[in-house]
Amino acid sequence: MNLLVRSKSLNTAEIDFATTALRALVEHRDDLVKTRTQTINRLHTVFTHLISGGASRDLNADRAAELLRTVRPRDTAGKTLRTLAADLIAELRGLDRRIDKAAHDIEIAIQASGTTLTQLHGIGALTAAKILSRVGSIRRFDSPAAFASYTGTAPIEVSSGDVVRHRLSRAGDRQLNFCLHVMAITQIRRDTAGRAYYLRKRTTGKNHNEAMRCLKRRLSDTVYRQLLKRHQRHDLTQRRQLDGRNPALRPLSLITFLFRC
Repeated sequence: MNLLVRSKSLNTAEIDFATTALRALVEHRDDLVKTRTQTINRLHTVFTHLISGGASRDLNADRAAELLRTVRPRDTAGKTLRTLAADLIAELRGLDRRIDKAAHDIEIAIQASGTTLTQLHGIGALTAAKILSRVGSIRRFDSPAAFASYTGTAPIEVSSGDVVRHRLSRAGDRQLNFCLHVMAITQIRRDTAGRAYYLRKRTTGKNHNEAMRCLKRRLSDTVYRQLLKRHQRHDLTQRRQLDGRNPALRPLSLITFLFRC
C-alpha cells in the first residue's frame, strides 16, 4: 500500500463531473433507442396477427398509425390486438420525442464542452459525446499506440512464413471502436484523406477488412492528437488565467524589479 502511495509512475485518478454527466446523457439516449427498437418489434408482432403479411421493415409511428387505420376487426381478439397496437404507437411517439430531446441535450453539452472533435470528418455531436464520455482525460494515455490499444484498433499480427497478416483485435473499448468504424465508413464514402489512404491500402493487395483496420488505426491517432491538442490549449488557458489573477506570478516590470532590489 505504501509503495502505491509513493509511486510516481501511476496516473492520478480524477473525477470529471462534466464527463460523467455527458456519459449519463449518452447512455440515457442509448437506453431509449433500445426501448424504441423493442417497441417496434412488438408492433411488428401485433401487425402479423392483424394484417396478412404484417408490416414493412421500415416501420415508424406515422406508418404504423396509417396502417392501423385500415384495420377494422369485428371479433374480440382482433379488437384487443388493435387496441394494443394503438397503445404501442402512442408509446413509440413518446419515445421519439424523448430521443429527440436527449439528442438535443447532447448537442448542447458538446457545444458547451468546446471540443474540436466535430471538426473531424465523420464525427458528429453524438459520436463526439461517446468518445469524450468514454475516454475521459486524454492524459491517461502516454502515446497514440496506448490510445489505439484502448480503442481496440491496434491490430494483432498473425503472420505465417512470408505472408504478413493482421487480424482484428477484440480487446479495448468496443463502443469507441464502433465510433471509429462509423468515422471510417463515412470517410471512405466521401472524397477525403481517409478515402485516399484506404484506396492506397487496397492497391497494395489488402482486402476491404484489412484496409479498414489500417484506416481505423490511423483515425485513432487522429482522434488522439485532436484530444491532446484540445487538452494542451485548455491547460495553457488555465495557466494564463491563473497568472492574471495572481500578481505574484505576473512578470515584473523593470521599475518594480529595481524597487524590490
